[in-house]
Amino acid sequence: MGALEETPRRLSGGQSRCPACGLPQDRVATLEHDWVMLEPDMAPLAHTVPAEHRWIELPDGRVTVYGVCPPDQFQRCRIEHRLACPAQPLPDLWPWLTALREENARQANRDDPHPPPPEQWPDAG
Repeated sequence: MGALEETPRRLSGGQSRCPACGLPQDRVATLEHDWVMLEPDMAPLAHTVPAEHRWIELPDGRVTVYGVCPPDQFQRCRIEHRLACPAQPLPDLWPWLTALREENARQANRDDPHPPPPEQWPDAG
């Protein structure tokens, strides 16, 4: 038997690139012993996200879907990267998500390691 710890260890998931768009996504453990890929550096107010798409971070580093309605007005949550991925066709679930997907598309285009050849650049003259 192992020694008991006073505080649980944080689970480390890490970050990887989305195979569809190439942007980073956070790999986070769930309460159900699965993994979910979340949008990095994005923590909207929970009441702006539909209940079935709210991921709340727990003290041990895991996340769980937070279906409480209405949530506390100051509660923050995370969303899955697939909802913000510019390479995946999804319906307009809520307006700020559409803006995030558009910004991610611009970022993915800026990060393109293969810029068009100079003869295809627009004339700035």
